[in-house]
Amino acid sequence: MEPLDVGGVTIECLRGDITAQPDIDAVVNAANAQLRSGGGVAGAIHRAAGPDLERKCRPLAPIRCGQAVITGAHRLPNRNVIHCLGPIYGVDQPAERLLADCYRNALALADSRGLNSIAFPAISTGAFGYPLEPAAEIAVGTVLEMLPGLSSLRRIRFVLFDESARFAHWCALQRLARR
Repeated sequence: MEPLDVGGVTIECLRGDITAQPDIDAVVNAANAQLRSGGGVAGAIHRAAGPDLERKCRPLAPIRCGQAVITGAHRLPNRNVIHCLGPIYGVDQPAERLLADCYRNALALADSRGLNSIAFPAISTGAFGYPLEPAAEIAVGTVLEMLPGLSSLRRIRFVLFDESARFAHWCALQRLARR
């Protein structure tokens, strides 16, 4: 599916591997509070980046739900990793605001560092149990809300693990960008 240009920013929804985005300045890690390797996105990013990533993360931990912190990317093909702790669905409240904070804070951090591009996974939709369609609406809606205030970011990519996640994000983008 074609990327969408919104106010000079290209937004993409791709099925793929978040650790294999060499044309992106920063990838977002769906992190745990301790910023350690785990399952899902966090495990994939830590494995691909190598052990130095966890060492650089230690002094930054723990992080709060919705918070974003940045490190170098080590062996990943990117300049940076932005780590966000998403809400556990049904536990962390208000879940919608906390999930939006992940996207909002990651975008603000990337933009403040002068980065041109960022790639997001579907934060909180794996082990943290956030339902896919509402999570996609929040992710895309927050990105669109932030666009007017961004100065350096020109490409925002959602890199989704499977076709259902890619389709949910693409549908949310088509619907919300036309409002």
